[in-house]
Amino acid sequence: MQSENNLDESLQLREVQELQGHTDTVWAVAWNPVTGIGGAPSMLASCSGDKTVRIWENTPTPNTTSPSWACKAVLEETHTRTVRSCAWSPNGKLLATASFDATTAIWENVGGDFECIASLEGHENEVKSVSWSASGMLLATCGRDKSVWIWEVQPGNEFECVSVLQGHTQDVKMVQWHPNLDILVSASYDNSIKVWAEDGDGDDWACMQTLGNSVSGHTSTVWSVSFNSSGDRMVSCSDDLTLMVWDTSINPAERSGNGGPWKHLCTISGYHDRTIFSVHWSS
Repeated sequence: MQSENNLDESLQLREVQELQGHTDTVWAVAWNPVTGIGGAPSMLASCSGDKTVRIWENTPTPNTTSPSWACKAVLEETHTRTVRSCAWSPNGKLLATASFDATTAIWENVGGDFECIASLEGHENEVKSVSWSASGMLLATCGRDKSVWIWEVQPGNEFECVSVLQGHTQDVKMVQWHPNLDILVSASYDNSIKVWAEDGDGDDWACMQTLGNSVSGHTSTVWSVSFNSSGDRMVSCSDDLTLMVWDTSINPAERSGNGGPWKHLCTISGYHDRTIFSVHWSS
């Protein structure tokens, strides 16, 4: 068994490079999922309170062991307020950016040049989060207006809203798709996580389960959720200073007699003394 000292050493993080360029708070970063493979340079996007999105790429540097990161593009003059969230499509060709200006922009990467090909409107005010489904055919957004919107990708890079989900009673902080299925979860200021899926006839979406305080859930704002790679476990973090791990052994789209398949597995507490804003499973 690995000793605690060895474990600590193996988990030490070393700063490789500080990326500078944004002039206000950086709210989110997202790795392009198809880069950094087979010799292709890694690419990530960052979004900021300065109303811009920056695209960063690392390339080999002669006579050094660490590649150097550089800003390859600045996506600007589209959003008029803070850009709060960004997410790449599974094929890495499209980037969605959600803004406090109540819009979500879709950017296409064409030979390294990024063009805004769509602006999704509908939310009443700030859009807080955006997420692509595993198939790349669905996009979810959520906002301060307490709603979750599901958009379907149409031919010609058109986007159609196929459902507006009204279930939360407060600001919705984050949306996240299941890694393998068209199942969506949302986290909210109302202290709950909701699990959404298409209903039986496939014409609309419905809430399959609510994970709240009544089911050993969080007692304050839920800020972030993340699935493991197989999708049978989910972790959430909250203003209540805890992480909670949820487990399912069946298809999370199926209802069960007790209201749903997700069960509270454990609570991790005592490590953070302030709000936990983000959490992410390793791959």
